Amino acid sequence: MAQNVTAPMVGKVFQIQCKVGDKVEEEQVLIVLEAMKMEIPVESPAAGTVKEIKVAIGDTVESDTVLAVLE
Repeated sequence: MAQNVTAPMVGKVFQIQCKVGDKVEEEQVLIVLEAMKMEIPVESPAAGTVKEIKVAIGDTVESDTVLAVLE
């Protein structure tokens, strides 16, 4: 079952620390956003495999934007 990884707040994609096909653990940092001069880590909500990454470095995202999909 696919699970979405979403942005917790408005920000800019600063780092992507995974790629499609990677096996990830629950609470592993997948993407780092930059917001208000701070780095905000976005963690995996569950263990799984990265099925899709929907953003690129430099993209500006809104709160609840889907950043990646796990299966």
